[in-house]
Amino acid sequence: MSVLDTYQNQLTASTERLVTTVAALTDADVLAPSRLPGWSRGHVITHVARSGDSLINLFTWARTGVPIPQYPNMDVRNADIEAGAGRPAKEQLADLEESADRFAAAAGEMTESDWTVMVGAMTGGNHPAWYVLMRRLREVEIHHVDLGRGYDWPDWPEQYVVWDFHDTMRSWTPGAGPVSEIRVVAGDEAHDETWTGLGEGPSVQGSRRDLLAWLTGRTTGHRLSASGPLPTPPSWPFQAAPPSLPAQIPDSWPPAV
Repeated sequence: MSVLDTYQNQLTASTERLVTTVAALTDADVLAPSRLPGWSRGHVITHVARSGDSLINLFTWARTGVPIPQYPNMDVRNADIEAGAGRPAKEQLADLEESADRFAAAAGEMTESDWTVMVGAMTGGNHPAWYVLMRRLREVEIHHVDLGRGYDWPDWPEQYVVWDFHDTMRSWTPGAGPVSEIRVVAGDEAHDETWTGLGEGPSVQGSRRDLLAWLTGRTTGHRLSASGPLPTPPSWPFQAAPPSLPAQIPDSWPPAV
């Protein structure tokens, strides 16, 4: 099984879990606040749908060679989310399912060479098209938690945690952070891991899952240990994709140790 098959299968399962959660929401549930400040659950669901459509633009870029931005600009992105946020639950669910189907169909049209084409991200920098799958998986997993309807960061699949923690740390701007190092304490995980040269501040340690939940702003870091007061982590995601990704589809991701 290739890394594309692995992450497409993960994305399918993650999307099915999200759809199941949204299918159980009432109109009142959709209008209620999400865990994201200032956003209702309707904002979150609409964002996931529109984000999926926006990433299709990057697949089209890869297939045609014609640069197409993910969004025309941030104002358009924000207006689309606002316009869809107040829709009834049934419309939200249908939109989410249809956008997921469009994304899957667009991914199915990609050839092996298409996946290696460099495409752009809204936050700057380019990455190979195969990484679009990873970005979509992150959107689905993170925002499923933001709905606050029973699915939380302890429920993230372990393989997702391993990947997103690795790439979050690879995206860290060296020397610019509020901590000096981050240490993964193995516990039931494969091995210890230390990231150094991060900036000025305390050393922070914990499980990979607890660290990722803190770095993504989904917990306060209450389960972590630090050599001093635990600071607020940098605004996440640090970058849409880590730098220097291989253009060719890797045998595994993260790279095998």
